[in-house]
Amino acid sequence: MARQADGAALVSYGATVVLVTAVARPGRAELDFFPLTVEYKEKQYAAGKFPGGVFKREGRPTPKEILTMRMTDRPIRPLFPEDFVEEVQIITTVLSADGDNDPDVLSMIGANAALAISNIPFLGPVGSCRVGLIDDQFVVNPTHEQREKSELELIVCGKADTIVMVEGSANVIPEEDVLTAIGVAQDENVQVLEMIGELVAQCGKPKKTYTPRAVADPELVRSAYGARFAEASRTPDKMERGAALKAVVQEAVEALCNSDVDDAPTVPQVRRAFQKLEGIVVREQIIGEGVRSDGRRPEDLRQINCEVAVLPRTHGSALFTRGETQACVITTLGTVGDEQRVLDPLIETGNRKFLLHYNFLPSCVGEVRPIRGASRREIGHGDLAERALYAVLPDREDFPYTIRIVSEILESNGSSSMASVCGGTLSMMDAGVPIKDPVAGVSIGLIMEDGKEVLLTDISGTEDHFGDMDFKMAGTQKGITALQLDLKVAGLDREVLARAMMKGKEVRLEVLKAMLQALREPREKISPYAPRLLRLSIDRAKIGQLIGPGGKMIRGLEEEWECSIDVEDDGTVTLASDKGVDIEALAAFIERMLGGGTADVDVGATYEGTVTELKDFGAIVELLPGTDGLCHISQLDEGYVRSVGDVCKVGDKIKVKVLAVEGNRIKLSRKAALQDEK
Repeated sequence: MARQADGAALVSYGATVVLVTAVARPGRAELDFFPLTVEYKEKQYAAGKFPGGVFKREGRPTPKEILTMRMTDRPIRPLFPEDFVEEVQIITTVLSADGDNDPDVLSMIGANAALAISNIPFLGPVGSCRVGLIDDQFVVNPTHEQREKSELELIVCGKADTIVMVEGSANVIPEEDVLTAIGVAQDENVQVLEMIGELVAQCGKPKKTYTPRAVADPELVRSAYGARFAEASRTPDKMERGAALKAVVQEAVEALCNSDVDDAPTVPQVRRAFQKLEGIVVREQIIGEGVRSDGRRPEDLRQINCEVAVLPRTHGSALFTRGETQACVITTLGTVGDEQRVLDPLIETGNRKFLLHYNFLPSCVGEVRPIRGASRREIGHGDLAERALYAVLPDREDFPYTIRIVSEILESNGSSSMASVCGGTLSMMDAGVPIKDPVAGVSIGLIMEDGKEVLLTDISGTEDHFGDMDFKMAGTQKGITALQLDLKVAGLDREVLARAMMKGKEVRLEVLKAMLQALREPREKISPYAPRLLRLSIDRAKIGQLIGPGGKMIRGLEEEWECSIDVEDDGTVTLASDKGVDIEALAAFIERMLGGGTADVDVGATYEGTVTELKDFGAIVELLPGTDGLCHISQLDEGYVRSVGDVCKVGDKIKVKVLAVEGNRIKLSRKAALQDEK
């Protein structure tokens, strides 16, 4: 299959099958980055389905597909030679889906297998697997049904002795249990690597030679400009530091790139030399002097400022600032009708009641570029923050609202996704969402040089770019709710990872203290601008009575009470209104209405009913929703009535007295009601 690709692998697990291809073609030698692209597509024929819509063809990638592309990309990117710049494309096509086993991990395994057997230079492979925690037992590659019950979902990539990537979420799990799960995954990944090794032995191709990228030589500029460049790199403010470094680079370009000199370096060569030099300077300062670009020590956390209720008409808002990273986070409360319909092409899924969207504005890093919808990075960062907060949401029975959080990144210099987690917690508390526990997030970095290892608390953008690790961790004071590990090196020892995780816990508690100074607990009442919700349960047999023929009854109630009414299949009814309606009274009205029959009608009582039908012998009057009685023509008035239409017409409100209840028949009298009034 796919014989013209440089490498191709068919991976199956249960009845789920994916095909992964790898192709490399010569790129541009002047590129200063590795042009790797990963595509992942879930074809609906894999589950025996037709695509919806007019075209009946798969369209743009879903969020699930984009997240799988990112997960496939991240563990293999650091496993290519540093000087390799050919364009590499990995394509995963889901050919069969059994509804039990997720194809995402198979895509990651297939990418490593396809690269391993290809002629593309590759320093892998690494194995991948998912680990769950069900009834205190670790489960490898749990099914979709098992994942619904799992307290942990962890994807680990690596070998027996090293880890390349970790991605996961947890229901407030202690760090020690997460480390144990990583160990379980490493043991499983050894088996995956043995299988890939067997495949390479059977059909692996010799690795091709390639023209290496011209590696920048920092010595080109270090002797003349190194000292000034190093001094400029110590400027604490990010924007000022960038301007200072740029000034040194510009001066060097003007001095060195002399067109009259035959062997003068080109402008790109000088700029790349400074890029290389900046990385060397940043790492040397941290390893040798224990000082970071902004003047902090490795263990220092940047200053944190938190504000809540910063916007007047939103349901909840917070401004979280940590150093030069700032997130304005807004919470909106909605009804059942605001739930997001999940369109997963391969499995049946329910609607989503919690959404978190992350927006990275160009201005937050001083850039000018068009905004063309959410990028892969924005979707990935939003998903991480969403998973971090999901574990502390209130139970649906206690708080039936649909919750949407939007994080607008106003300033960015490292770990804006964790700022979104912190701001999201405060924003929900400001909106009156009774979360189970506040959540904070932090990123831990790492510099490894000459056998030395230095962990960095709360990394900045420069340290993320030139460092070896970006380990994001979010959780409560009791445990982890989400984590994400990305490396720039080929692997990390588990012991180093454990130290980073413990450091992350220590810093997380520090961040939580700063957050709770702004708001210690969720507000007792939700915003007056949020809809009021109330839930009640009715007998499933009476759902039709509430809805009425063609929806007539429920639409009439919604119009009369200025509210929305959502009815679920199990008989759960959600009432919602943002018009100041007394929805408790509406709930009582519906319960009386659905009590039904004649039991709720009192003999001798007078009711104001609605005439619903005229007969030759009398008028049918609705006393309560779903409860009718007959007012005989002889009981319509005190005098003689020749025709029912002479007294009333359909839709009239008339007062009637209940004379008798005989079985399911109710006898009414307007004449008796008139006499009683007199």
